[in-house]
Order: sequence, then structure tokens, then C-alpha cells
Amino acid sequence: MKLPNVGNAQIDQTKITEYLLSPSPQGSGGKAGFFAALGFRQDSWEVLANALKAQAESNEVSRVVQTTYGPRYHVDGLLQAPGGDAAEIRTVWQFDIGSSHPRLITAYPLRR
Repeated sequence: MKLPNVGNAQIDQTKITEYLLSPSPQGSGGKAGFFAALGFRQDSWEVLANALKAQAESNEVSRVVQTTYGPRYHVDGLLQAPGGDAAEIRTVWQFDIGSSHPRLITAYPLRR
């Protein structure tokens, strides 16, 4: 199964710049280093946002978890980096109660 309504997926700029690509202690810790090593940068945050959306569009949902805020969908698959490299990651998307659009919650490397 693909992520429902993935074409309308929402990725907030602050989720990228202040969380996934933030090297600060309040940010995402090792995630920023991981994504930076792949060539993603805060000043061009849209590149990572587009790559995360493409990852969700290209791969199947691996798990659905019901939460009090709405269902969360895990999507595992390759993330294409700007320089041509790729890495296996998991993205987590949530449908907030009453919403028909998935919203990015987090993304992180998969260790297999």
C-alpha cells in the first residue's frame, strides 16, 4: 500500500531547518549530520523536502500505527541525495484527526 494522498503531503520548513538539518542540541542530534553528509543543507531546505516526498511516493507503507493524534504511516526506502548517492531511510507521516493530508513527522536512517 502506498501512503494515501501522498501528492498532497505537507512538509513544514521548520521541520527541515530546525529539526532534521539543525546541528543544535535542541535539533535532531545525529540526523543533521546524516543528512548533511548526503549533501542536504539548511539554506536549500526544499531539496530535502522534495527528496523526502519522493521517497514516500516511491515506496510502500511498512507499518501503520494508530495514535491519539491520528494514524502514522511508516515508509521505508531509498532517499536520493543531491549528489547522486542514496541512503535507506524511514519517513513517518501522520494524518492529523480531521485532515486528509499526510504531514511529515520525522525521518531517520535505517540500520539493517
